[in-house]
Amino acid sequence: MGLNETLIKIYDRDISKLREEVEAYGDEPDLWKKQGDQPNAGGTLALHLCGNLRHFIGAILGSSGYVRDRDAEFAMRNVPRAEILKAIDETHEVVSTTLANLTDADLAKPYPIEALGYPMTTEYFLVHLAGHLSYHLGQINYHRRSMGP
Repeated sequence: MGLNETLIKIYDRDISKLREEVEAYGDEPDLWKKQGDQPNAGGTLALHLCGNLRHFIGAILGSSGYVRDRDAEFAMRNVPRAEILKAIDETHEVVSTTLANLTDADLAKPYPIEALGYPMTTEYFLVHLAGHLSYHLGQINYHRRSMGP
């Protein structure tokens, strides 16, 4: 299995898990409650992940036309669960489609922008983004569990 197939499986697994986590909140308002010293609620992190992936994979690599508003990802509150799930599904689709269209040669090319402040290959940045997704997915899981049953 090549790197691209591995990335497709990892993103598919983790974006599916993101959807499951958002669905698993017992009470929809809990998506937006801050708990303890956690700086972001689960809903905020879900919107951030969708914006991040739709921008860096969908728009930059897939020319989807998506325009990111990162500030809004962290400012929006009380977005209905159904809208978050729709955003997750749209994110899943654009990520899957974009990754499926990348070749090994595409992965070896420089990523089109210096998103981290330095040049890197596309494969390097896609691995970074998978780690970012996993990191915030863990935070969402912790946040959801801290809300209680």
